[in-house]
Amino acid sequence: MRRYLRVCVWICCALALAFAPAGAPAHTGREKALELFAYDASRPLDVREKRIRKEDGVEEYDLSFASPMGGRVTAYLLVPSGGKGPYAGILLMHGATGSRRSLLPGARILCRAGAVCLLPDAPFCGDRAEMGKRLVDINKPEQMRAGVIQSVVELRRAVDLLVARPDVDRKRIAFIGSSLGGSIGGILAGVEKRVAAYALLVASGSWHEAALKSRHPLARLARLGVSKQTIDKAATLLADVDPIHYVGHAAPSALLFQNGRRDTTVPAECAQAYQDAGSQPKVCKWYPSGHELDIDAFMDRAQWLHEKIGIGPVPRPAHNGGLNH
Repeated sequence: MRRYLRVCVWICCALALAFAPAGAPAHTGREKALELFAYDASRPLDVREKRIRKEDGVEEYDLSFASPMGGRVTAYLLVPSGGKGPYAGILLMHGATGSRRSLLPGARILCRAGAVCLLPDAPFCGDRAEMGKRLVDINKPEQMRAGVIQSVVELRRAVDLLVARPDVDRKRIAFIGSSLGGSIGGILAGVEKRVAAYALLVASGSWHEAALKSRHPLARLARLGVSKQTIDKAATLLADVDPIHYVGHAAPSALLFQNGRRDTTVPAECAQAYQDAGSQPKVCKWYPSGHELDIDAFMDRAQWLHEKIGIGPVPRPAHNGGLNH
């Protein structure tokens, strides 16, 4: 029973850290915030890539590049084949339990519509997994804070990679982040101005409050094993990397928020607080779905990307898997 409760606690922590709402202490200042996510952009990207697939108008590459924090970032790169660039560029980030593979089906559709798509693994996720380490772990808030900072810095480096490609139009770059990726994306939006449009899916802006408000059954059970002292410590240590303090500085970049009305992982009040904090211009959309958004959400996002970065028309997919989460 104790082991089962520990597993439930971990699940709750992951949910809390990936999808929590506003409510953390005040931000510590714009200049200090920018310092948290600074890096040496002059260092070589040291890109290594190998083509692994060419099919249906898409060339796929297994790619990695040097992380400013040490080690290498694994990613997939999707490039339209047989067309003429420069293309739009789209950076996609998965959720807490996902990896660079999670959003491949949707990325392939967007690539065929005229976008170079880059899908990196977050720290400790996918092919970067390390025994005993997780990006989201409320019991190790110092490690979590460092992981959030590393994630944002590596996404900025991913923007460097897209901008450096001659087949990408640097004025037409977008970001899509789902769940954890949507929260990390809110921070990125506040510090990275080379991205013209940010789509933030089923996400919210504080790293601790969902532990107290999530209605997911396992989260409710896990709350029995997490002390208020643990939650308070995490809230304090993670306050200056809460996405809600950054998403309000996204302008002039455009924001798209997409959430499900039946999402029990991210309660509506949490999602609403994140939306309210976002700067203008922004669009906020709700769907009759849970944490996994529906095909309509994907189609709305594709149309929004058409308007913001000029990708082509997208056919309606037959299946929902890998489109939103």
